[in-house]
Amino acid sequence: MREFTEQERVRRGKVEEIRNVCNPYPERYDITNSLKEARALEDGTTPVRIAGRIVFMRKMGKMSFVKLRDIEADIQLSIKIDELGEEAYRFFKTQIDVGDFVGAEGEIITTQTGEKSLLVKTLTFLGKALKPLPEKFHGLQDPELCYRHRYVDLIMNEDTRKRFLVRIKFIKELRHYLDNLGYYEIETPILNNKASGAVARPFASHHNALDLDVYLRIAPETYMKRAVVGGMNKVYEVARCFRNEGMDATHLQDFTMVEAYQAYYNYEDNMKLIQHMLQTIIQNVFGTLTIMVGDKEIDMSGDWESVSFRDIILKYANIDIREYDTKEKLLSKITEEKIELESETPVQNLGYGNLVDYLYKKVARPHMVGPVYLTEHPLSLSPLARGNDERKEITDRFQLVVNGAEIVNGFSELVDPAEQEKRLLEQASLKESGDEEAMEMDYDYIGAMEYGMPPISGWGMGIDRVVQLLTGSDNIKDVVLFPLMRPESSEK
Repeated sequence: MREFTEQERVRRGKVEEIRNVCNPYPERYDITNSLKEARALEDGTTPVRIAGRIVFMRKMGKMSFVKLRDIEADIQLSIKIDELGEEAYRFFKTQIDVGDFVGAEGEIITTQTGEKSLLVKTLTFLGKALKPLPEKFHGLQDPELCYRHRYVDLIMNEDTRKRFLVRIKFIKELRHYLDNLGYYEIETPILNNKASGAVARPFASHHNALDLDVYLRIAPETYMKRAVVGGMNKVYEVARCFRNEGMDATHLQDFTMVEAYQAYYNYEDNMKLIQHMLQTIIQNVFGTLTIMVGDKEIDMSGDWESVSFRDIILKYANIDIREYDTKEKLLSKITEEKIELESETPVQNLGYGNLVDYLYKKVARPHMVGPVYLTEHPLSLSPLARGNDERKEITDRFQLVVNGAEIVNGFSELVDPAEQEKRLLEQASLKESGDEEAMEMDYDYIGAMEYGMPPISGWGMGIDRVVQLLTGSDNIKDVVLFPLMRPESSEK
């Protein structure tokens, strides 16, 4: 049996009293303006009908003030007994609480204190809140409660509302930018026969109707490139992806990313595109290219620096990966230097490419404020990337790093089906040897490649992580509307 607080019992009782006057949960309300639009109207504009949640009330004898709120704005209601009528005013004072929804019709005014307000002529009850909102001066402050009860967090905390408006605007601007360049937005499968598209540990499931083991997609990459095979030369997807790996302040197992592919481009073309695209979006969203991340001021303008994997590891660990060019050599050197790598997979099971990657993440990435492009990735770290024509041990690949976070990953795509088959067989061998992040063989994708592929370059960007960066958020959960949480022990 559920237990209710005294306030909750009182509010539930009011629902029955409201039924004697009106429907406590009406079907609709016809508004003329959003709250943000109403705030911009000139004094004297009438009739104006707005609606929202009450987040503050000051009830007095013959005049009261109410604040309505939605995701974009607040606005004050000025409620007078002479304007509303004695019976309606008494209903307001006795039955309406903070947290309830109301609709109000009236005239736009500015009060003596300079507050843009609606002088209410008619007040309509639109919904009872059975639970009270948190105390107004403190709101909802506990981060875990904010993640679990994001709806309350949005109601009470202005910073939260601003963060999610930034996320919404960022995705809108991203789509606008790519659409204007002639990209097609497509959809690719979330359930796959193979865990392909990136080097990561997958989530496994089972398809009952087909009696088939399936994986949640790691990335949409191989299906995006199938679309290019079919003649779609410019494609992108805002995709929900899943990687069954570690969770920390910059990683979640389910996340949103955008991937885009363009025929006849190489990775350097996409480095230029990414720079211009992000500079355009950031300028449109924030009105500036200087962003604050904690106490760091990061300038996103101008041309961005590039640095190779080899040079950055040499700089911060004094290890030359050209010299230590096998798994055995590199692992021995890492052990000799007493460098502790942070990997869920035992380091002795990692392939050479993943070993280099974990070394870079440990010793170099935290120092990269950027924006900076990381290039010349080891071949075995990039099984879907095109090998460099001059140096066969590296790929034509880049990652954009800002403030120690990898924001964008892109490369010239491998379009040679024979070479792709060879690399995936090597990945499958690594997987059998215990490297859980290695990829599986995917002959269906190889078959698509065998119909012929043009030169292609593609890139992927984590939406959650870039919004975390741009809003200066401490935890990636701060910019995910409803992050997955462990169930509370009291839940059944």
